[in-house]
Amino acid sequence: MRDIPILSINGSDSSGRSGIQADIQTIAALGGYALTAISCVGGYALPTDVLLSQVNNILTTLHPRAIKIGLLKDCETIRFLRDEVVATSRLVLAPGIFDAEGTQMVSDDVIDAVLKYLLPEALLLMLRQKDAEKLLGLSIKTDEDMIEAAKRFQAMGAEWVLLRGVRHTPGRLTALLFGKDTTQFFTSYNTEGWQRHGVAGALSAAITTRLGMGDDVPTAIRNAHDFIHSQVVYAKENDARNRRSIDLYNAFVSLVAEYYRDAHDVRFYAEKLCITPRYLSDVTDKVVGKTPKQIIADYLINEAKNHLATTRLTIQEIADKLGFSSQALFCKFFKIQESTSPSTYRNQMK
Repeated sequence: MRDIPILSINGSDSSGRSGIQADIQTIAALGGYALTAISCVGGYALPTDVLLSQVNNILTTLHPRAIKIGLLKDCETIRFLRDEVVATSRLVLAPGIFDAEGTQMVSDDVIDAVLKYLLPEALLLMLRQKDAEKLLGLSIKTDEDMIEAAKRFQAMGAEWVLLRGVRHTPGRLTALLFGKDTTQFFTSYNTEGWQRHGVAGALSAAITTRLGMGDDVPTAIRNAHDFIHSQVVYAKENDARNRRSIDLYNAFVSLVAEYYRDAHDVRFYAEKLCITPRYLSDVTDKVVGKTPKQIIADYLINEAKNHLATTRLTIQEIADKLGFSSQALFCKFFKIQESTSPSTYRNQMK
């Protein structure tokens, strides 16, 4: 799987936290072979012929299995780029309209060109709320608004739409996947983590990589979400003084994201990491000041809240999904963590 070529067409970010540099890291971490075409440097668009020559050379010699298009800043480039990628069956369009601080990065003419030339070629269009509002000229405040926005983008030619970062409910972020008889909402309570600089770009690169590896769109999004959730959103940045501990912590959180439905026991994760439970406790205490048991519980309670607030699953069904042997044990766990019952919590969220 490691030789599967994935192309990112994106701007350069010398900090390495976003843009083409972050895409390379994400693609490689997932086992892909990162191919790149740089569209702009330091906010300045590269000449059209320079970008197109990069793309043409890659497409004709290395044949990428999937392509991500990110930040573009020139209308002529967009128009000609469409002719290069028109035959691509796995194109993820994640146009950079606003940065993490809310500053518009491209002109309105560029936005119009993206809509006209690239959106109709996209297998998946990925946008944050502010981007979608700008593209459509409407306000997105409710689930119904999100569905209406997705329908409009689909009518413009996008096969699938992933609309992220909507804050219509206090304290949580809502996302919508729309396409092919699918209308699926996702909710996260980690509002800070998912809004960090570079996370949106890393997610789009991860989805593109998974598509190149053969996933369908919903599966690619699920697998990419799990990876970004553990590696970027909750992961701790490396510190040379504590690198071993941080690496183990990140590996632990990644395992929790993978196995939380099946294992709630600290020993299970310690054995996966080939360390003792005591040593794992020392690691998590040093990195985040929590025990492994607390971290597992935090993950479970966030998933439980998500199901209670956004689905019609029964309490028993949620208990089953989270790996509890009975509804009673799940309710006891939930009450210890939240000082209320799952049913009461669900009613409060209505």
